[in-house]
Amino acid sequence: MKKICALLALAAFSFQSFAQQSDLPATPVKDLKGSTVSFDKTFEKGKVTLVSFWATWCVPCKKEIKSIRDRMTEWKSQADFNYMTVSVDDSRATAQVKGYAKSQGWDFPAYLDPNSDLKRSLNFQNVPFTIIVGKDGKIAHMQSGYEAGGEDILFTKIKELAAK
Repeated sequence: MKKICALLALAAFSFQSFAQQSDLPATPVKDLKGSTVSFDKTFEKGKVTLVSFWATWCVPCKKEIKSIRDRMTEWKSQADFNYMTVSVDDSRATAQVKGYAKSQGWDFPAYLDPNSDLKRSLNFQNVPFTIIVGKDGKIAHMQSGYEAGGEDILFTKIKELAAK
């Protein structure tokens, strides 16, 4: 059991080390109005950004986004960062994404990756998937899956990166 835990910790550390050196892909995504933009151009220079990848059919994704949104005011008082989402729903579900974002009162940018091009560029398989982009415009942290309380881990990392 100790060997398994050590192996998992090593794998997580290696994955995170890789993430810290990753540039953002220039893969095109669409905003909710239908305009195409390069993913690497959606970030404000010199500012930490939290990005949640999700889908309309993904219950844990919706829980993660809701939890982050509910805590946004408190978090923003402690750290200067941006937040955005990227839907990996296919093109048939685009209207559902727009409707859901509107019904939830999202006041942060939301993008669409209808052909999963960005998902392939970042090399992840499942949602929810979350990245934190540092002030330098590089991926500083990646997290796969969601469990209640997982957003606290993300916020700890955001505060650390925003303080640098």
